Amino acid sequence: MAITLTENAAKQIRTQLAKRGKGLGLRVGIKKVGCSGFAYTFDYADDIRVDDHAFEAHDAKVVIDADSLSVIDGSKLDFVKEGLKQMFKFENPNVDATCGCGESFSVKGPASTSNA
Repeated sequence: MAITLTENAAKQIRTQLAKRGKGLGLRVGIKKVGCSGFAYTFDYADDIRVDDHAFEAHDAKVVIDADSLSVIDGSKLDFVKEGLKQMFKFENPNVDATCGCGESFSVKGPASTSNA
């Protein structure tokens, strides 16, 4: 199981942690929401919990809980600028479809997301 980070994503994580003044990395997860089923969540990771997995690249760390990792596994996390919008963006091979607004997605096959 793995998540990869682009240099842009790693740079943004390092920048945000420096502004904040503390933190180990970016905590990424999923939650049930929207018209397609799931949405990504982003927060600061100040610790690594028992069920967490940590991935590091370009001197930045991403922390993901085990349930979310089953849906995000194999993804690449990037940080992109689209017009006036700046955001973290996943290239997730497990996504089957996204909703029209782009805020939620469904996955291929059954997803284990007991805490999402």
